[in-house]
Amino acid sequence: MIRLPQLRTGDLSFPAAESALEEPNGLLAFGGDLSVERLIEAYAHGIFPWYSEGQPILWWSPDPRMVIATASPHVPRRLGRWIRSCTWKISIDTSFDEVVRHCAAPRHHGDGTWITDDMLEAYIRLHRKGYAHSLEIRDGDGLVGGIYGVAIGRMFFGESMFSLRSNASKLALLSLCKILSEKGFSLLDAQVSSDHLETLGAFEIGRDDFNRRIASLIAQPGRVGRWTDWADGLVAREFLRGATAAGDLPEGTRSTPTAES
Repeated sequence: MIRLPQLRTGDLSFPAAESALEEPNGLLAFGGDLSVERLIEAYAHGIFPWYSEGQPILWWSPDPRMVIATASPHVPRRLGRWIRSCTWKISIDTSFDEVVRHCAAPRHHGDGTWITDDMLEAYIRLHRKGYAHSLEIRDGDGLVGGIYGVAIGRMFFGESMFSLRSNASKLALLSLCKILSEKGFSLLDAQVSSDHLETLGAFEIGRDDFNRRIASLIAQPGRVGRWTDWADGLVAREFLRGATAAGDLPEGTRSTPTAES
């Protein structure tokens, strides 16, 4: 029988991350709420909520953790060639609610979603407070892809992305990495292992290492509030011109950050 600590309303503290279960990997606690204050406390300690409709709120801190070094994502050759002719536009924080709703939509016929109505409303509240951000990809005026997550200090915790057109979510992730790198955010949390993310340069690190890194990054001054001026109608092929050169590198040449990154 699984025994988990239950979080109490009014008490924002979490159990130590190392007390999380090995199976299922990273399950740490249940209960509590999705208030802005609790979510900020959770992310600041490498913890995130993930549960389905009908379940209590479940809190996770998996080991290992998947991350992306924002300065050196991988751009596969074919994707790089496509980006060099892509005229889609990139923006930030112009359609947060719409991005999250697209991410919450079932991906396959009959599938559910982990982004419940309560979760959707919680991240919208975080956005209103200036801690959650979205990056949008548009073809003309139409939204075709995007990604959203939470920023504390100079650490960005990716949550979900969507794609209505081929390559749109990949373009969103690569664009976000470039903008974050330029603004001093060296690491992007991708939570759990994914073959899809590995093709874009994501890699795993141990939970203790992850928590040490984010403690340093969240302590650095960030920017609370909307980031709209960080990307206002950027054209993909122009904005990512230098980044697509990574697609020409042979496998094994991509670097990973040091413990001080």
